[in-house]
Amino acid sequence: MFDAEVRAGVCRLGRPDTRWLSTGADGGVSVAPAAYNCTVPEGWARTDLDAYVADRLAEAGFDPEARGPALLTGVDQRHARRARLDPVEAVVTAGVSNPAALPVDREWTTVDGGGDDRDEGTTHAGTVNVVVGTTRALAPGALANLLTVAAEAKAATLLALTGVPGTTTDAVVAACDPAGEPARFSGSATDVGGAARACVRDALVASLESRYGDATVDAAADARAGAGVVTDERATTSPVTPDH
Repeated sequence: MFDAEVRAGVCRLGRPDTRWLSTGADGGVSVAPAAYNCTVPEGWARTDLDAYVADRLAEAGFDPEARGPALLTGVDQRHARRARLDPVEAVVTAGVSNPAALPVDREWTTVDGGGDDRDEGTTHAGTVNVVVGTTRALAPGALANLLTVAAEAKAATLLALTGVPGTTTDAVVAACDPAGEPARFSGSATDVGGAARACVRDALVASLESRYGDATVDAAADARAGAGVVTDERATTSPVTPDH
């Protein structure tokens, strides 16, 4: 699906005339030849994101005018991992030192102060960025649903390995080839959706293992030690209609 190239901390995922749907800062639907995942330096605090991304692409030798969606992460691109299955590919960078916990039946506590500096002494905040694409031409609803399927697979995998469904800054990009074989649906029971679930899971596990060494132990420890958020408020529930 993607022609991947990394330069100067920027990963370019190229494919001509691709349709993208992104939850990133410059998100939404677009048609472009590439998407990007940019590693930001420690202590990074820029807010002019469009200008920052354009500068990074130019510094890396990529054409800023040919850009599609761009994601930002504190995770080094050497930890990026790709997974392919049938008509789908996923590329993931993963760090979990700023977890976003959502307790249901159990207590969750976090301690301020960041992670355990396992990544060669760095203390970048964790982010899980997922780019998933298919060579099929997805209907508009199916492209949106592919993003949902990828986010679900990311959350399920992280819960199994770390006890949290994500971090405070996660983002997902879904992509398809408008000239490919048409597909109306992308749910979990379809070829596209099933492959996407497997690709996101396997690329995420591989990225965690690259960064932490043991995804089931060190990543969970980093998540529990990280300075993130816990959504422990309780909302008021009621029937949709008064007589039900």
